[in-house]
Order: sequence, then C-alpha cells, then structure tokens
Amino acid sequence: MLGVIAAMVVALMLAGWAWERARRNAGIVDVLWAAGMGLAALVLAAGGSGATLPRVLLAVLAGGWALRLAAHLAVRVFGEPEDGRYRHLREHWRDRGLPFLVFFLGQAVVVVLFALPFAAVAANPVGRVTAWTVLGVAVWLASVAGEAVADRQLARFRADPSNRGRTCDRGLWRWSRHPNYFFEWLHWFAYVLLSVGSPLHVLSWVGPVLMYLFLRYLSGIPWSEAQALRTRGDDYRRYQKRTPMLFPWFPRDVDRRSPHT
Repeated sequence: MLGVIAAMVVALMLAGWAWERARRNAGIVDVLWAAGMGLAALVLAAGGSGATLPRVLLAVLAGGWALRLAAHLAVRVFGEPEDGRYRHLREHWRDRGLPFLVFFLGQAVVVVLFALPFAAVAANPVGRVTAWTVLGVAVWLASVAGEAVADRQLARFRADPSNRGRTCDRGLWRWSRHPNYFFEWLHWFAYVLLSVGSPLHVLSWVGPVLMYLFLRYLSGIPWSEAQALRTRGDDYRRYQKRTPMLFPWFPRDVDRRSPHT
C-alpha cells in the first residue's frame, strides 16, 4: 500500500512542480502535502487489514484533518503572493527548476513517512470502542480545533491593513509564537492512541517524533522565524523575548515599549 501511495504522491508533486514553474509560486507544495496526506489516509483505510472501526476513524479523522488543512492553505496560495519563505528560496536558488523539483519530490518522501502512523491504525484488529479510542478522538478534536482557531486568528490579524509589519500577539498567539504548529504536533498523538493494539503500533510514534523534529529544527519554526525577522525586525525580536516558542505558557514580562507589542 505504501508503494501505491508513493507513486500517487510523486505524480501529484510532479504536477505541482509544473504548476510552480508556470506560476512561480512554490506555496502549492504545502497544499499538495496536505492533500497527499489525506489521500494516504483514505488508501490505507480502504485497504488496511485491521477492523472496520479503526479504519473508518482513520478515514474520517485523518481525511478531515487533511481536507481542512489543504483548504486553509489553498486560500493563502491562490489569494496571496508567494509566501516570503519560498520567495527567499527562489532568490537563493536563482529560480532554477531543478532545486525546486528535488524539493517537491522530497515532500513526496515526507508524505510516505508520515503515512506510517496511518498504516498502524489501519492494521489495528481491535474493533470495539475502548478508552484509547475515546482518548484518541478527544485529542484529535482538541488539536484540530486549536489549530483551526490559531489559523483563523492569524488570518483575521493579517487581513487588517493597519497590522502590516506588525506581529500577531493576540489570542493563542499571545501564549505561543507558533500555536498552529503546537496543535499540529499534538494532532499526531491521536493516531498513537487509535493504534493501541495494532501489531504496527510502534510506527505510530513516527508521527509526533518526526513532526517535532521538522517543526522545531527543520522546515517549521526556523523558516518561519527567519522570515519574520526579515520582515518585522525588532518588533518580532521583542515578541521572541516575551512569548514561548512552541509550547503555550504565560508570556514573560519584558520591554513592551512599542505601542503595538
């Protein structure tokens, strides 16, 4: 099943790369990553060897999460100029097609890796509702709702022209510099819980571990914060000093001389 998913996602990313070459907007890769994850969940749910209940939950929960994320990202990609992170990459790579091709195909590999927790759920033979099932659904609901709220708060802030060049520190963004990333990471624990009893349960831990590494050290927080410093400078540096990076906590009482921070 993973081979089928890999072939489908490679085709999807090649189409995305062609779209990027035509429109010079690499943000489409994020939309396709989310769509690829939804596709992987549906394929594994349909062809998994486990009981019906965990496979139905996988299709509904992982598919719903991917659909919401893909739709949210698509609004930004099709309605705004290219994300500053990708503009920076475009300048660094001198707009050459080959580096972007490797980048897009690399995202296909990432989809396959993140499909491993889905495979663990799809192989779960436990066909009844257990405490782990209830807890897994609860974690999914809380994390997806939290990410949706964070995304909506940021979108509302960015839509106000008076906030141009300023840092969003309202709502969930007051307690974490990246609440959307925090809830995205938390979401992967739902599949750890839903796969309890599966012979492939150990694979479910790939989700939260790999997502933390990506967000904390690779393509998440480092890219976002570097772009924020380029565009918002000292305003963002003050935000960094007083606001926890990932895990929500009380903001620190530091210099708040700027009227909008």
